[in-house]
Amino acid sequence: MKKKRILSGAQPSGLLHIGNYFGMIRRMIDFQDSSDLFCFIANYHSLTSINNKEELEKNTFNAFSDLLALGLDHKKSTIWVQSHVPEVTELTWILSNFTSVGLMQRSTSYKDKVANGLSPNMGLFSYPVLMASDILAFQSDIVPVGKDQKQHLEMTRDIAVKFNNTHGPVFTIPEIDIDENSEIIFGIDGKKMSKSYDNTIPIFGNEEFVKSQIMNIVTDSAGLNEPKDIDTPLFNMYSLFLDKEKRNELKDRYATPGLKYMSIKNELFECIMDYFSEQRTLKQHYLDNPDDIFDLMEIGRKKAEIIASDTLSNVKKSIGMV
Repeated sequence: MKKKRILSGAQPSGLLHIGNYFGMIRRMIDFQDSSDLFCFIANYHSLTSINNKEELEKNTFNAFSDLLALGLDHKKSTIWVQSHVPEVTELTWILSNFTSVGLMQRSTSYKDKVANGLSPNMGLFSYPVLMASDILAFQSDIVPVGKDQKQHLEMTRDIAVKFNNTHGPVFTIPEIDIDENSEIIFGIDGKKMSKSYDNTIPIFGNEEFVKSQIMNIVTDSAGLNEPKDIDTPLFNMYSLFLDKEKRNELKDRYATPGLKYMSIKNELFECIMDYFSEQRTLKQHYLDNPDDIFDLMEIGRKKAEIIASDTLSNVKKSIGMV
C-alpha cells in the first residue's frame, strides 16, 4: 500500500523552541517510519518578520540543522529549504487568481499578528496563498497542524477545490490532521509560545540564555504556604517532559504548601538540558561542519523539485499555459 504523503514546515524566524518540538517536530519524527514525510524550512514565510540578510541566512541554516539534530532523517524523508524550489512561488501567483480577497480578509492569524505589532504588508496578508502552494505543490495527503492553523488549512482546501472544479482534478485535497490531545504550549509570559512574541524557551540556545528565559516565566502571587495554580505557564512547560505518573506527582506538589517556584524553575532547566543533551551535541557537530548541511540541502532540493516541477507542469497545462 502506498504511504500517505505528510507535509509540514518550520519558519526560520529564530531558534527552534520547545513549543515547536512538542507541537510539531516530535510528531514529524514519529511519522517518518509510517509515512512519506515532506518537511521544509519556510524561509519565504519568514520575510513577513525578518528583513536582515545575515539573520535570515543564519536562521535558515540553523533551522535546517536543528531538524536533523532533533531526529529528522534525510534518508527516510524529504527535507528542503522553501526558496530552493522556485516552482512553489510560481504556483503561488497562479493560485492567487483562485483566491478571493474576502477569504484573505477573514484570516484571524493576520488580524492577530497585526494586533501584536507586525507590519500589515501584502506578504503577511497573502501568507495563506503561499502556504496553500507549499501544500498543493507536493500533492500532500495529510497536513498536521495545531488548532491555531486549522483556518489556513481550510483555506488551502477551498483554493484547491475551486481550482479542481474549474480545471479538473489537478490537486490532491489535503486532509487536516489536528492532534486533539495536544494543548496550547504557553510561553514565558502566558501567551502561546511564539518567536513572534519573544517568549520562547529555545532548544539550542546557550545555557545561560535558556536559564534566564526559564527564570522569567511568569507565576502567580500565591504565598509560600498556599497551594499553587497548575493552570500556569510553568506547570504547562514542565508537564511536557513528564509522563502521567510524574505529572500527577507535580500536581500534588503544587497542591502542597511550601512549594517554591524557584525550585521548579531550576528543575525545569536541568530537565531541558538533560532531555536535549544528545541533540545539542549533534547540533554542535553541524555547526562545526557546515558543508554537511549544505550537501543535505542540495539532496533535499533535488528530491522536492521533482515533485513540485511535475505539479506545476500539470497546472500550467490545465490552465492553458503551454
